[in-house]
Amino acid sequence: MPKRVLKGVVVSDANDKTIVVKVERRFTHPAMKKTVRRSKRYHAHDEANTARVGDVVRIEECRPVSKHKCWTLVVS
Repeated sequence: MPKRVLKGVVVSDANDKTIVVKVERRFTHPAMKKTVRRSKRYHAHDEANTARVGDVVRIEECRPVSKHKCWTLVVS
């Protein structure tokens, strides 16, 4: 099965080798027929500490690295 890849904005890089990425999704509300924005924060592994707050990055699903981290930064 292919790994999921998400695109989002880095909101925190305070921890060592960890970034927090805010991923936003848009969908049409079933009853109101209005576009709704929902966001979720993911902890991702950043081995080289390259990402900074405000960067737009891609993260890829991986095996669990710690209790909260099961995503890794895609270097491209």
